[in-house]
Amino acid sequence: MLDNLTQRLARVMKSLKGEARLTEANIGEALREVRMALLEADVALPVVKDFIAAVKEKAVGEEVIGSLSPGQALVGVVHRELTRIMGEAHEGLNLATQPPAVVLMAGLQGAGKTTTVGKLGKLLKENQKKKVLVVSCDVYRPAAIEQLKSVAAQAHIDFFPSEVGQKPEDIAASAIDWAKRHYHDVLLIDTAGRLAIDQAMMDEIKRLHAVVKPIETLFVVDAMLGQDAVNTAKAFNEALPLTGVVLTKLDGDARGGAALSVRHITGAPIKYAGVGEKLGGLEAFHPERMASRILGMGDVLSLIEEAKKGLDEQKAVEFAKKLKSGKGFDLNDFKEQIAQMRNMGGLSKLMDKLPAQFAQAAGQLPAGAEDKAIRRVEGIINSMTPTERAKPELIKASRKRRIAAGAGVQVQEVNRLLNQFEQSQKMMKQLTKGGLGKMMRGMKGLMPGGLPGLR
Repeated sequence: MLDNLTQRLARVMKSLKGEARLTEANIGEALREVRMALLEADVALPVVKDFIAAVKEKAVGEEVIGSLSPGQALVGVVHRELTRIMGEAHEGLNLATQPPAVVLMAGLQGAGKTTTVGKLGKLLKENQKKKVLVVSCDVYRPAAIEQLKSVAAQAHIDFFPSEVGQKPEDIAASAIDWAKRHYHDVLLIDTAGRLAIDQAMMDEIKRLHAVVKPIETLFVVDAMLGQDAVNTAKAFNEALPLTGVVLTKLDGDARGGAALSVRHITGAPIKYAGVGEKLGGLEAFHPERMASRILGMGDVLSLIEEAKKGLDEQKAVEFAKKLKSGKGFDLNDFKEQIAQMRNMGGLSKLMDKLPAQFAQAAGQLPAGAEDKAIRRVEGIINSMTPTERAKPELIKASRKRRIAAGAGVQVQEVNRLLNQFEQSQKMMKQLTKGGLGKMMRGMKGLMPGGLPGLR
């Protein structure tokens, strides 16, 4: 995500050296490079002009003090302006109304509205303990209603049935009445999209908006659209009083232009960002954290939040007690740690939130390789006996051959896994002794390429 923009901006910041103050002369070339980087990222031209002008105004005369380099001083200004353009602070959904709080989802076909409805419903149910009902008013696209029904079942939220022959306004009115009678807190309405903006589509969603009077009207836009996202955002913003934006596919091969443009164009805050296909892949959008990620600083706060969500606290406490008691770290623990990492979204998702210097290895993973490698590790460990998992030192040549045959892998894969386990074991010993610095250096062995199947 946003890799090209991150790399270009990093080079720009390194170009300023040996200056005591940021002046119009010494930041002129740097800002030209920033401008090119933003345009290459498909950021809308009006947004680029506003951004460059603001950075120039605030950077000129900025003192380079203490241990800061001019590049670092400029990074500070650029970070503040990126945050401003994307909306300063996170704004959540406003559900402060008499239930049900109606949320209308709008956007083009293919933007990911239906999946986003499921993701948002799951998030509201699990994080805010809301009783959620979803309904589809898309009576044009074949199987759209069935798709939402399937997504709702996977997210464990309630689904209100509708049929192709019905009018969208009638469907929505019936769903609101049902939600009131069954005490739902939130009603999410999925609407029809088109392959392009057309007047009939806009007229229909205007009528639907007038009938349901939603407290939130969310514009769902594909982050990979780039410059086209701006034109779509303008059209929807003119037709509807948008209260927020959801960016989808932000983890795709996106240049990032939509993330930096859509708030400026619509004036509506980006409330959520969709990452990945799984229903848990919807994140609250924090402009300041996104600015840090764009500048290669990482997003440690979001990483901690992901860890808390994916962590089984009871197991973590038991694991900590085991380490403290000196019983050691065995292959059962190793398997459990890998499972916890998968629950947190996998290695690539975590690496995306680390500072650039730690995250470079994540880009070397081929698509799907990480999940395949984790399944292979679990398969190898599952082929071991309980005694072998508890005492890995017992695993010699004949046992390795049996384990490899049981897991359907080569003996070399078993050797690789055992080597990886030994590195993890050493790290855990350092951790129990308080050697955090040594442990961090040991993490080099756990980067992509360390797991069997990723070499």
